[in-house]
Amino acid sequence: MKLFWSALAKFLMGLLLVGILLFLPAGSFRYLNGWLFIGLLFLPMLLLGTVLLIKAPDLLEKRLNAKEEEAAQKAVVALSALLFVGGFVVAGLDFRFDWSHVPLWAVILASVFLLASYALYGEVMRENAYLSRTVEVQENQKVVDTGLYGVVRHPMYAVTLWLFLAIPVVLGSWWSLLCFLPYVAVLVVRIRNEERVLEEGLEGYAEYKKRVKYRLLPFVW
Repeated sequence: MKLFWSALAKFLMGLLLVGILLFLPAGSFRYLNGWLFIGLLFLPMLLLGTVLLIKAPDLLEKRLNAKEEEAAQKAVVALSALLFVGGFVVAGLDFRFDWSHVPLWAVILASVFLLASYALYGEVMRENAYLSRTVEVQENQKVVDTGLYGVVRHPMYAVTLWLFLAIPVVLGSWWSLLCFLPYVAVLVVRIRNEERVLEEGLEGYAEYKKRVKYRLLPFVW
């Protein structure tokens, strides 16, 4: 029950925060793209959280823990949060002042892409029981090299990258997309630091790096 209330509190706080960041700058609740995004993000999140609570409460607890120990990762998390806050606020302002026009087909395509990314997010969590929101080596942790982990070394980051780049298009704002783009560079810094931590503390990770060459995108990086 403690885990349930903790998860519910964070879910409601996230919902409230995103709502404020979108609708306050928009100056109106008639921001339909904002409602679309909230539905696409929080309904699957609620479903996934319920499944984890029933099937894998330990994994859910790890995902709720976002306290980083590494100094470099603390900076990465802070910068990421700043980018996302800026992206949401700009999207709301874009709606209010009609800065950009995203065609309906692009919004629909981005919505499908966001849902597909979320489905892959769930698959990555199913494959890796050690998946934490913080960079760490856990007790008895083993290298996962099956499924998506056999394609790229960081499928979770690959999925979140496409998910986050779809967000501003769903919100109907090209200017917001410019705010989200630096997340790519932030993600590269996080991955490089995480791989150093894993190679130093996780047995077999150095060999895994040799078998799976690409970190984020096959044939690219």
